[in-house]
Amino acid sequence: MNPEKTEKTSKIDLNRNDMPKQSPEIRRHNFNEVALGYSEGLAVQEAKRCLQCKKPKCKTGCPVEIDIPDFISFIVKGDFSSGIKKLKEKNCLPAVCGRVCPQEAQCESQCILGNKKGEIAIGRLERFLADWEATKGKVDMPPKAKPTGKKIAIVGSGPAGVTVAGDLILLGHEVTIFEALHKAGGVLTYGIPEFRLPKAIVAREVDYVRRLGAKVITDYVVGKTRSIDELLKEFDAVFVGTGAGLPWFMDIPGENLNGVYSANEYLTRMNLMKGYQFPMSSTPVRKHVRVAVVGGGNVAMDSARTALRMGAEEVRIIYRRSHAELPARLEESENAEEEGVIFNMLTLPVKYIGDENGWLKEIECLKMELGEPDASGRRRPIEIPDSNFRMQMDAVVCAIGNSPNPLVPSTTPGLQTTRHGTLVADQETGKTTKERVWAGGDIVTGAATVILAMGAGRKAARSINEYLETGKW
Repeated sequence: MNPEKTEKTSKIDLNRNDMPKQSPEIRRHNFNEVALGYSEGLAVQEAKRCLQCKKPKCKTGCPVEIDIPDFISFIVKGDFSSGIKKLKEKNCLPAVCGRVCPQEAQCESQCILGNKKGEIAIGRLERFLADWEATKGKVDMPPKAKPTGKKIAIVGSGPAGVTVAGDLILLGHEVTIFEALHKAGGVLTYGIPEFRLPKAIVAREVDYVRRLGAKVITDYVVGKTRSIDELLKEFDAVFVGTGAGLPWFMDIPGENLNGVYSANEYLTRMNLMKGYQFPMSSTPVRKHVRVAVVGGGNVAMDSARTALRMGAEEVRIIYRRSHAELPARLEESENAEEEGVIFNMLTLPVKYIGDENGWLKEIECLKMELGEPDASGRRRPIEIPDSNFRMQMDAVVCAIGNSPNPLVPSTTPGLQTTRHGTLVADQETGKTTKERVWAGGDIVTGAATVILAMGAGRKAARSINEYLETGKW
């Protein structure tokens, strides 16, 4: 046996360092961030677990191509300044990604230590560096290329749009971001709750892109204020990153009752419009006693955990499959359960029942069982005949998915869509069917993750830059 190899193997630490967080008993009553982040000592300790592989697989799992072993090596040395610089070479939203990116299914899933269930906590280390930089009060700005005189319009200030902006500005181009809402950030601002992604952090990340040189115009609805064709008269290229903000409903009786919300409405009122701060905010929110959330993704968990914090005595997740098929991140479903959310699995709502005043009072459901896997790879839910039962609920939040708002496609001749309402765009370049128009993020893929939208933005930025340099479409 090779003694050198034995010694190296024995030094491998398979125990991830837990991130401190608020206890469930306390956090379910406040909107403060749940996860508290690594201290410097914990970050260095976790970083030292990295094997610094010669052929790191973790990099292949990152949609924005972060040099993961490199930034981790700087943490080991205690050189956090160099670490954040290395990180921001590829990611202009590290504080966001470190909190909401599903690293467990991407970079961390490729970690060689995963063979022994000991992956490096890459996302937590990313968050640490971003938060460390914020405490210093000074952000080093990267060098920019000489101005090219080229102008790009970006429609939507979500993860895809901000990524495109950051990349193109560094290449010397002039960028203007048009945002329909009164605050920038897209789904990061209106969709993800304060306790999971504080809005001050989103504002800080967007401000970084502003300081790079991006012009951000809010309250500007492209498709109404001006069309894409009108923007093309002023700008050399247009990127569309308007997301997927059109909510889905189940089309069952009673959906027009008071107390029936889409997750979009519910979370937008709470987050962007600060309903959770009422009466300090001007957005009134009715206090519900029993709240059901239909769906099993991250948005469903966000809605359920928000309802708890708003004072609901009982909050339930209603999901038609089992725990094994939940699309939400494990961390989010575990947090929800710890906080007291009740999970009604293998359950399907079929009817909402109201009182004499038009308010929801009950939900009629069916029991389900699982059959063979469907196109998604998950086992297909099948209704159990005559298994109807009712739950007393005074509010329900429908969190079963979204599709793109049709405003931009419907006002832009030549911009082709799929039958799902998403824009047709090349997967590697973001080019749409309309010349000089690119698209990326949820408006192309349908509702997906922040990091995938950023990855699409990076590819589109490369393609836009190539077009601006060569003039070839």
